[in-house]
Amino acid sequence: MLKRVDIVGNPNIGVFILATDDVAIVPYNLLDEKAEIIKETLEVDIVKSSISGSNLIGSLAVANSNGIVVSPHILDREVKQFEELGLKVAAIPSQYTAVGNVVAANDNGAIVSPFLSEEACNVIEETLDVDVESRSISGSDIVGSLIKVTNNGFLITKNAISSEINLARKVFGVEGDIGTVGKGISLVGACSIANSHGAIVAKDSTGPEMARVEEALGFLDDNF
Repeated sequence: MLKRVDIVGNPNIGVFILATDDVAIVPYNLLDEKAEIIKETLEVDIVKSSISGSNLIGSLAVANSNGIVVSPHILDREVKQFEELGLKVAAIPSQYTAVGNVVAANDNGAIVSPFLSEEACNVIEETLDVDVESRSISGSDIVGSLIKVTNNGFLITKNAISSEINLARKVFGVEGDIGTVGKGISLVGACSIANSHGAIVAKDSTGPEMARVEEALGFLDDNF
């Protein structure tokens, strides 16, 4: 299922919310009616939480079916909560806390910013159980903000070149395409949430943008 909905009052849905095929981790202050939309669209359980005491969950963590890599300032109660979800939890050994902005991952692979250390890459690889490729996208290090990837497909910034698109296909093991959301926003990772079951994009996304998202993420049989 594919929807365009105002979830957090601005287009940056992916900054606040993190979704896998099984669960969506949302801020404590998210309205229940918005959480219900996420639950129905992505077909997941909803867990209200925080990361490092912050509601910027999507920026401060990256996850797949195997684990979750989080800010080094993660709180003990948050670690316990995520472990109770069956996820392996690890803090990234880096001064850069916004791991969700610099890592894009599904169950097959991860593309990470080149400035992450070998130690950080090893933690990501072990926790998410994937191979890691270090690469900037469109000359930018915020690869997590420029790519939305699931186990069915990926949407990558419209500015990506052919070699970057081909790399994403190889690393993630799925097909995908370039695109935008929210009337031309290229930060497709920051402005959407998605998993294998569905996706929610910025409310102002146009019809052509929705069609591109639908194709890139593999929802051609779904209605929106």
